[in-house]
Amino acid sequence: MEKNIINKLDKYILYFKKIKVNNKLKLLNIKKKFLNKNGIINNYLSKIKEINNKKEFGIKINYLKNKILNIIKRNNNNNKKNYNIKIDYDYLNLKKFKNNNKLGSKNPITIIKEKIFNLLNNLNFNYIESNEIVDDWNNFTALNFPKYHPSRDMQDTYFINNKYLLRTHTTSIQIKYMINKKPPIKIFTIGKVYRNETITNKSFNMFHQVEIFYVYKNVNIINLKNIIEYLINNLFNNKYKYRYRFSYFPFTNPSFEVDIYYNKKWIEIIGCGLINKIILKNVNINYNKYSGFALGIGIERIAMIIYKIKDIRELFKNDIRIIKQFKNNIYLIK
Repeated sequence: MEKNIINKLDKYILYFKKIKVNNKLKLLNIKKKFLNKNGIINNYLSKIKEINNKKEFGIKINYLKNKILNIIKRNNNNNKKNYNIKIDYDYLNLKKFKNNNKLGSKNPITIIKEKIFNLLNNLNFNYIESNEIVDDWNNFTALNFPKYHPSRDMQDTYFINNKYLLRTHTTSIQIKYMINKKPPIKIFTIGKVYRNETITNKSFNMFHQVEIFYVYKNVNIINLKNIIEYLINNLFNNKYKYRYRFSYFPFTNPSFEVDIYYNKKWIEIIGCGLINKIILKNVNINYNKYSGFALGIGIERIAMIIYKIKDIRELFKNDIRIIKQFKNNIYLIK
């Protein structure tokens, strides 16, 4: 059955590569047959549980859907009339917004990012930019993720094609940076990561993450704890209790999670550990001579605790009623 579905998808893809739509009726029929609620696309998606090679299936079904949508869009654009557009230059005059009391302030995410940036800069960590689109090697393989790990599935990760994807963690920068560098390495990066998750008040399919890693001689857990406690004490002004728990990450060994006691419950805010020897081997660093630590911090979770924000979605709305609260309160825990 799986083979038949894949073969049919290949035939549909080939068909839409060659098709020329020259009338509205044909376009409507295609839309109804493939994109309606009971159309071919949704029918195949309902059978995904029966498919073993979900990655190949996902890539093909998404390609087919996008191909059809592009055909519809292209034909709609061809039917549009040309209009003379008059630009309202008065609207573009930004002087009229001067001293406008409705202006907001920095988003809490930006405030926390800048705070962490300054804290790490004080410790002489070097900031580097990192790509949001990465390949499988940097995001999974070189970081010791098993071949059949759930995050390699399109249901958990946004794959662009067979090779590239939207990174699931900023940890992917470790491989790209260390492959051509020699210790000492003292680096951090801040940026967006993407996971194909259900959006709720506690989770979003995009969020910001800080990645910190240090590689040199005799780096140990004490070094890791020192920087974690430095960050926690400065971010939360020594207000909350915290604890360490043993955990598992493919790229660290041993691995830990750090929890903050907030609102009568423990909330995980940091994943960390000593860099796995396999990772150092993959980037040609002598693990008998050097060691290192790595930690990742979710910025949204920090912001929600510090500013008592109950719904993560509020951080992405650009709602002036939320943003203006931080106009005269750049960094303060109430």
